[in-house]
Amino acid sequence: MTPANASPVVRAEGVHKSFGRTEVLKGIDLTVAAGEVMCLVGPSGSGKSTFLRCINHLETIDAGRLYVRGELIGYEERDGRVHQLTDAAIARQRRGIGMVFQRFNLFPHMTALENVMEAPVLVRKESKAEARERAQALLARVGLAGRAGSYPSQLSGGQQQRVAIARALAMRPALMLFDEPTSALDPELVGEVLDVMRALADEGMTMIVVTHEMGFAREVGDSLVFMDGGVVVESGTPADVLGSPRHARTRAFLGKVA
Repeated sequence: MTPANASPVVRAEGVHKSFGRTEVLKGIDLTVAAGEVMCLVGPSGSGKSTFLRCINHLETIDAGRLYVRGELIGYEERDGRVHQLTDAAIARQRRGIGMVFQRFNLFPHMTALENVMEAPVLVRKESKAEARERAQALLARVGLAGRAGSYPSQLSGGQQQRVAIARALAMRPALMLFDEPTSALDPELVGEVLDVMRALADEGMTMIVVTHEMGFAREVGDSLVFMDGGVVVESGTPADVLGSPRHARTRAFLGKVA
C-alpha cells in the first residue's frame, strides 16, 4: 500500500504533442502512484500510445512536463528555461523504464536467453555470467525456462511477447509501460501474456498499460483512464468507469467494445 503522501512514480502536467499540424495530445494531466496499475483505454488515434512513448522520451513533447520518480524526462531546467538532455543522459533515464510494444522486436539472430541478456551487458555493464543467471531466472519467471535456447522464429507470438517482457525486466525497471501487448497475438495466446502481467501487478510493479482487454483492466487495474481526441475524458477505478461511465463518449466507446 502506497502512503498517501508518497511522491508519484509518474506525473504528467499539461502534456502536448503534435505531429505536423495534427495535435495528438492536448494537455494530459495524470499521476501514477508506486505499485499502481493504470490502464489506458480509448479508440485508435486517441493518443494513448503517443502518451506512453512520451514517458520514456521516444517522442518529444511540445509543451508541459513529464516526471518519472521526480525527475524531469528528456529535459533539465536551468535559469528558468528548459534544455534538452544529452543522448547519454536520456539513455540513463530510460534504464529505469521498461517498455513492451505491440510487436515483440526481438533480435531474430539471438536466442531467447541472448535477447534477455543483451541490454544488461551492453547498457548496465553486467558481467555475462551475472546477466545469464538473471536472464535464466527471468525466463523461468515468465514460464519459458525450457525455451532459453530457442530463436524467435521457433517461438509462438505469446512466447515471443513473454521473452520481450523478460527482456524489459532484465534492466530492473521501476516502471513498466505496455503498449497494447496482446493486440498482435492470436486470441488463444492472449491469456498467457496477461497472466505474466497479472503476476507483475501482484508483485507490486508500477505499470501503465494501453489495452483493449477490458477484463484485464477490471480485474488487475487500480485505475482506468479513458482517452479520446487527445484528452483524458474520464478516469477513476475500473469498476466505476466500466460500470457507471459518466461521459457520453465513454459510454459510446464501452458499448462498442463490451
